[in-house]
Amino acid sequence: MAGELEPSWKKHLSAEFEKPYMHDLKNFLKTEKDAGYITYPRNADIFNAFNITPFNDVKVVILGQDPYHGPGQAHGLSFSVQTGVAVPPSLKNIYKELATDIPGFVIPQTGNLTKWAEQGVLLLNATLTVRAATAGSHQKKGWEKFTDAAIKTLSDEKRGIVFILWGAYAQSKAALINPNNNHLIIKSTHPSPLAVSHGGFFGSKPFSKTNAFLEKQGKTEIDWQI
Repeated sequence: MAGELEPSWKKHLSAEFEKPYMHDLKNFLKTEKDAGYITYPRNADIFNAFNITPFNDVKVVILGQDPYHGPGQAHGLSFSVQTGVAVPPSLKNIYKELATDIPGFVIPQTGNLTKWAEQGVLLLNATLTVRAATAGSHQKKGWEKFTDAAIKTLSDEKRGIVFILWGAYAQSKAALINPNNNHLIIKSTHPSPLAVSHGGFFGSKPFSKTNAFLEKQGKTEIDWQI
């Protein structure tokens, strides 16, 4: 498992690393490595969402479920891929929605969303690792308890965060969000090709809604252009 968390996150989540589930998770990851399995992302990138977007800077949370399981894709940010890697189908649909939602948005050639993360968009997957070529392989091993703790801590300790929840799994996390802290929850179907075919994602305007909410609070809007 990767090293130190960014200090403001460490302050809030350090206790999680001492809990039994985290010890079990570390043992599971060691077992995967000892068995010769490749896992993504690389160790240094596992906590990228936290380390690029400090706790104190979080304005928006976009919740994914699982890292990409193809070579060179995952780098610790939900929906994002490393520079030079083909843009995945779900992200292509996110870009299509941006092009109709944000005036002047130009669909980029890259799928690297680090620029969003640097502006306070926490791109968090519920599960932070995956076995190569095996979607969902590290689910229910402990990661969800850790990321649930992160969501709940953000929700309880901060005010006025936008939580963007795409699809039924992400929407189930709404139960963790404190209704008394002026957060905005934006829900729609998932941007994956199968889900968008049923309607509900295109035209949902999550990005302009996010910026309108941030502006109302006197916060800097997100520049969604990559």
